[in-house]
Amino acid sequence: MCGIVGAAAERNVVGILLEGLQRLEYRGYDSAGLTVMNADQHIKRYRAVGKVQALKDTCHAAAPVGTIGIAHTRWATHGKPTQNNAHPHLSCEAVSLVHNGIIENHEALRQELTEQGYHFESETDTEVMAHLIHHLVAACGDFRQGVSEALTRLEGAYAIAVQHRDFPDRLIGARQGSPLVVGLGIGENFIASDPQALRPVTDRFIYLEEGELVELTRSEVSIFGGRETSVASRAVTLDSRDDAADKGAFRHFMLKEIYEQPKAIRNTLQGRIGKTTILSQAFGVEAGLLFEQAESVQIVACGTSYYSGLVARYWVEALTGLTCQVEIASEWRYRTVAVAPNTLFMTLSQSGETADTLAALRQSKSLGYLGSLCICNVPNSSLVRESDLSLMTEAGTEIGVASTKAFTTQLADLLMFAMALGKYHGLTPELESELVQALHDLPMRLEETLEINEQVKAWAEQFTNKDHALFLGRGLHYPIAMEGALKLKEISYIHAEGYPAGELKHGPLALVDEQMPVVCVAPTDELLEKVKSNLQEVAARGGALYVFTDHQADFSDFSDTQVIILPPLHPMVAPIAILFCRCNCSPTMGKRSDVLLEI
Repeated sequence: MCGIVGAAAERNVVGILLEGLQRLEYRGYDSAGLTVMNADQHIKRYRAVGKVQALKDTCHAAAPVGTIGIAHTRWATHGKPTQNNAHPHLSCEAVSLVHNGIIENHEALRQELTEQGYHFESETDTEVMAHLIHHLVAACGDFRQGVSEALTRLEGAYAIAVQHRDFPDRLIGARQGSPLVVGLGIGENFIASDPQALRPVTDRFIYLEEGELVELTRSEVSIFGGRETSVASRAVTLDSRDDAADKGAFRHFMLKEIYEQPKAIRNTLQGRIGKTTILSQAFGVEAGLLFEQAESVQIVACGTSYYSGLVARYWVEALTGLTCQVEIASEWRYRTVAVAPNTLFMTLSQSGETADTLAALRQSKSLGYLGSLCICNVPNSSLVRESDLSLMTEAGTEIGVASTKAFTTQLADLLMFAMALGKYHGLTPELESELVQALHDLPMRLEETLEINEQVKAWAEQFTNKDHALFLGRGLHYPIAMEGALKLKEISYIHAEGYPAGELKHGPLALVDEQMPVVCVAPTDELLEKVKSNLQEVAARGGALYVFTDHQADFSDFSDTQVIILPPLHPMVAPIAILFCRCNCSPTMGKRSDVLLEI
């Protein structure tokens, strides 16, 4: 995701802008740029392809000076990574604008503005916004009004920062679907896409809400379109505990990261879904061409990422009608592979440096795949650099040993991928809108899931003296059962297996007795009655049942069965919430050993 920094101060802001961009390098980018208003009230622009250091070198040579300016790191979505496509974008040397997100109706606006005499130097949707704002400000004579009118014309997701030559003392920012924060200083104020960019200059922030617009000078901040509350009352002071490397009030990092999952999901969704549509351009400049040509998908991954790929197979085949194969990277790379025509090669990795996954990607390049796409949590990692397309999970630093927020954000990205691919292969607008709404609701549903924490802890205590456990699921939830078993093994050293519930009678049932807890995922769907039938076999052997389900399912006729009711969710996104609940369960489990391991 791109990065925005803006500043209005009594001092030269160039250093602040450059430092802010460097602190956003972790987000990934392919070019950087900035504009400042000089003493003659001219907007001066500096841009460079590549690292922020290249922009710093350019600015060092030019020595720009200005007390107000904006800056940006860009990840290409419209137009290739070139200097002309780098932000900020100018209109008539009067308007400078930086932008995160995707404007869906940019082509229609581009045609309209071209007919009005505007000339375009880039392929971006951002330059369209700059010209539109210039046109509307000129028509009404007011900076804020012109920007507000321009925003009503936009369809999609955005966070913007804009400055105007004729209003040299102020910046305007706005957000819809992409994050933006205001930094409050003494005699200076700031704007950024992430507080991390501004930590050297302030610790006081206002988080803008959806649809809000902020107008700031070095001495004043005014917010429009949101809550009728004072700016001062909304200010939040951050301290060192807000750092990813600090546990804060949590007992360990994994518990902290479990509670960060709703926020992580919000981050990965921002700028990638509109009100009713998936924004396919978020996958990269060439995404549309590759998605349209794709006839099948090959997913390769390791460990937890492999299980997220197994969930994605159900999504891809259900929403696109294309075949989707999923393999463990360490197996795939050591066999002879038959590549179907026009197959998109896809890799999944939290770190982007998983050796077998990276080797598989490199091997795929000589095998005739249509192209490559990776989903990853680390921008500028080897996997990201070497893939044709990439999508960041935006999970943030994950310090805990067992993956939590990186996995749930992977699943969110994979569902968005299946939807984006489906737009070229028969996904109806009605179903797309339904799924987008379910994704909008997902972070709130995860927050509700955290409220069952005491029930989960009570369950976990019952596993402390167990040596084995069985996890069951069917359909979309079979891979979640496998991931649940992996979490239990990884965190508490209890042997566990994930199994398809329909296969229970073909072997594992022989192991079930009163000492074998059986955990099952059983939401209300077309397979619920079949799952219940499988669980009757467990009950007949005296196995203790632990069931994750929803309020529509009825397990009252099952003896020795404990049930946790999860918040209502769309069936397609339910695996994310159930996995989230599993992650919440694992850290409290212990295992008898020389020292009780309490994660």
